Amino acid sequence: MLSSSARLLRLLSLLSSRPSWTCAELAERMEVTDRTVRRDIARLRDLGYSVDSEAGPWGGYRLRAGSRVPPLILDDEEALAVAVGLREAALSDALGDDQAALSALLKLRQVLPRHIADRLGELDDAFVRLPGADGPQIRPGLLLELAVACRRGERARLSYTDGEGRSTVREVDPFRLVHTGRRWYFVARDVSRGQWRTFRADRVDRLQPTGRPSDLTDAPDPAHLVSRNIANGPYPLSATIRLPLPVSEALRLIPPTVGTHRPDGPDATVVDIGGPDPDGLARYLLGLGSPLRVLEPDSVRQALARRARHLVDENTAQE
Repeated sequence: MLSSSARLLRLLSLLSSRPSWTCAELAERMEVTDRTVRRDIARLRDLGYSVDSEAGPWGGYRLRAGSRVPPLILDDEEALAVAVGLREAALSDALGDDQAALSALLKLRQVLPRHIADRLGELDDAFVRLPGADGPQIRPGLLLELAVACRRGERARLSYTDGEGRSTVREVDPFRLVHTGRRWYFVARDVSRGQWRTFRADRVDRLQPTGRPSDLTDAPDPAHLVSRNIANGPYPLSATIRLPLPVSEALRLIPPTVGTHRPDGPDATVVDIGGPDPDGLARYLLGLGSPLRVLEPDSVRQALARRARHLVDENTAQE
């Protein structure tokens, strides 16, 4: 039989795993009587957990969110999942500065049961990470400010430094934060231009609320907007191609950070893709190893044809 403390931990874990439980369901899962369940619920309430109850044959118990925070209870798998998530955040700089994630991970590892810490150590020994590109990172505090601004629905004054080092101040209507796996992007409407824009979050210097409500009329798909701007923004040339593949397969061939996808019927996808020049785009398209048709421009279509003919000539020439 479980001890009283272990039983309370088990009860708390069950209450946290789904919206509500009946008393009979809890008693069956814990192998105790209904009376013991009611007594343990009362003890959890004494410890500071807000457990709501509903009377009647279909009533039950529900752990209320948003009350004051008692000690956090995690089972073994949950503790391991949190530790792995913190480890990845610290290694990948997903939060910009890895110090907060690393500090939280070190604190957690100090209190993990030995067998869980050993499993995490096994993962440390098995994982190998290739170094990524270095670059400016966003402060976690600023990331939180941007997220709060998106939820608040309040117009803000944005101080921003672009890629050329030019500083500007503009009024924006914050909308969403998008993470590409490498960088965070802040999606907002530029009020003076009346345009939806994407801003590199690590280039945001300050965001100051103005007290006026945002205008989010005709808000775009934020992920699509960021993908399109990343794919086509930094390149002087853009091409449109058609792949005889559904969108799901086309996305595996050309990721959304490289091209902007739209379906052309159920079995084909049109992709807008940027490149440095016609020959560079033709070289990339040949490397896909997939049937495709260049819709525009002619310069990319001709460069692709030249490269294809050269490849055929090289492989049909007689020795």
